Amino acid sequence: MVQTDVVYQGGLRTQAQHGPSGATLLTDAPVDNRGQGQAFSPTDLVAAALGTCVLTLMGITALDRGRELGEARVQVQKLMKAEPTRHIGRLRVQISVPGDWSEEERGALESSARGCPVAASLGSSTQVEMSFDWTGAAGA
Repeated sequence: MVQTDVVYQGGLRTQAQHGPSGATLLTDAPVDNRGQGQAFSPTDLVAAALGTCVLTLMGITALDRGRELGEARVQVQKLMKAEPTRHIGRLRVQISVPGDWSEEERGALESSARGCPVAASLGSSTQVEMSFDWTGAAGA
């Protein structure tokens, strides 16, 4: 179990502290929801969690095959919806992986990305769309 402690700072801002490491981060409500928009919003953190989870799992899969993922990148676009209540409606995940990857390796990496626990934890009201760019990969 991992504990996170969150303290309200006022002005729709919070500070969260990761129990095991002591690392902290700020959140701020977005401008379109009466905040300052000067830090990640709570829903931005969901998008960041998804992107980091995808790359972490792909990195593990690459290491299991004796490879390094290199400078793979993920861009996550978050689209909010207002009905029936404000929520994340869609997360578009664009994954770019440089390097020479066989078709079998690409399949394994894509499968690991799609198995991300963050994506699995999102409810049915949030659509997750993943796309992969294998520029430079063998056979791409």
